[in-house]
Amino acid sequence: MNRVTQAVNQWQRELPELDLLPMEVVGYLKTSQLITQGRLNAFFKEHDLQAGEFDVLASLRRAGAPYALTPTQLFEALMISSGGMTNRLDRLERAGWIRRSPNPEDRRGVLVSLTDEGLALMNRLIPRHVANEARLLAALSREEQETLSRLLGKLLDGLEAE
Repeated sequence: MNRVTQAVNQWQRELPELDLLPMEVVGYLKTSQLITQGRLNAFFKEHDLQAGEFDVLASLRRAGAPYALTPTQLFEALMISSGGMTNRLDRLERAGWIRRSPNPEDRRGVLVSLTDEGLALMNRLIPRHVANEARLLAALSREEQETLSRLLGKLLDGLEAE
């Protein structure tokens, strides 16, 4: 028995009049996220990356050629502070995976772009990352994954609308 089911069963025994479905769903979401993030972090660590650094590189890669975004576009896409973004960019630049250059469309601005090494890294890692994510979801059929994706998308839309 997993810990969410155990906790819900205990609450049901103690407070049988309470509708515990919301607690159960949120418990499953939270516990699944913690386990998933731990396994994703282990994958990133194997490649000398942290999750946030991978997110920056992935954002640049999926932006398409020339694989460049402004720091503002990056921290808005990743929903982190500009200070947090600066630390990530510093580390990625030291590793040789990104470069900062003047933005030709904004004389005061900077563009962050993948280096050839950063692009090669992402081209190697993205298929492995997706395969790792597939392993995390292996307990669900393809149809169940599609249903879960649709329901979680609907939940996220509702949460973001509040």
